[in-house]
Amino acid sequence: MKKNVGKLDSIIRIIVALIIFAAGFYFKSWWGLLGLIPLLTGITGYCALYSLFGIKTCKLDK
Repeated sequence: MKKNVGKLDSIIRIIVALIIFAAGFYFKSWWGLLGLIPLLTGITGYCALYSLFGIKTCKLDK
């Protein structure tokens, strides 16, 4: 798995994940577990959908 998520994109994904977790906790819903997806992609730096569509938001390798 080659990294395809940039630093800013990663930070945004982690923040969104925390918001989803908080909303799930507040509303007492299992839907908050969907926050795992942006959290894991933000931490690992790899997004399967990005690779499927050929998107890369990280800096180019020199």
